[in-house]
Amino acid sequence: MSNLLRKNIHPMERVVRFLLGSFLLSLIFWGPQTWWGLIGLVPLATAFVGSCPLYTLLGLTTCRRCENPSPSGSA
Repeated sequence: MSNLLRKNIHPMERVVRFLLGSFLLSLIFWGPQTWWGLIGLVPLATAFVGSCPLYTLLGLTTCRRCENPSPSGSA
């Protein structure tokens, strides 16, 4: 399960996803006021978790630091 939720989103991309998700979600209250704004929950969720399921399926990552974690506890 931890392999499924492995962090694969760069911190700057997480910020962009958060802003995009917030904007889309705000469309429920302002703008066209349709339920299509709920699509904003997807980028918001991936921004908070730091993992994109589509990236995992395709084997992609934008977070190079997360791709090769430094070995802990080795001398």
